[in-house]
Amino acid sequence: MTKIFCDIADINLIKKFDKKKIVRGFTTNPSLMRSAGAKDYLKYSKKIIKITKKPISCEVFADEINNMILQGQKISKWGKNVYVKVPVTNSKGQFTGRVIKKLNSDKIKLNITAVYTANQTRKILNNIDKKTKVIISIFAGRMADVGKDPVPQFKESLKISKKFKNVEILWASTREPYNYTQARNLGCHIITVPPSIIEKIENFGKTFEKLTKDTVKGFLKDTRKSKYTL
Repeated sequence: MTKIFCDIADINLIKKFDKKKIVRGFTTNPSLMRSAGAKDYLKYSKKIIKITKKPISCEVFADEINNMILQGQKISKWGKNVYVKVPVTNSKGQFTGRVIKKLNSDKIKLNITAVYTANQTRKILNNIDKKTKVIISIFAGRMADVGKDPVPQFKESLKISKKFKNVEILWASTREPYNYTQARNLGCHIITVPPSIIEKIENFGKTFEKLTKDTVKGFLKDTRKSKYTL
């Protein structure tokens, strides 16, 4: 079964979704932190970690390799449920293999993010052991946004990572509820989903007949509210 992680940094929403059994973990990033109004990255992250005992990914924001390592080592100490999130490259396109290898050798749980290709997955696998937990987050939605099919990259990434029992492949940048079905059918271990889409996934199971009736009722309700006449 594909696990659902909630992709959010809002304190109140984390409190709400932590209570849901369907939510098995959380992912954050600097952009989500900014949107949530975080001014102090350390203090805000620690507030989040106090709320949940479920796995949570907190991302480094340094762009230089040595500083990424230092930040990763600090973040890893925030809690036993913390995964250190590291981009697969820095902003200059430099592969962060040295960061991955060092933190992995320190037995730090990692979430490698901003991954787009199976070749990047292969490079990650070449820099980790087969014991310490590693999540590889492949950005399906952003691929689809520019007209690229993410499915082949997932299929190949899942295939080449099979021997790594410590590695989980994550469907990231979810755009619609059906992505959960796609991720599950592919055999992805995790999908990270914004709150609004999780609530829609909870309503899975409606028949086509029920969908038709609900849709028509919605149209009828709106026409009556507007007092339309012909």
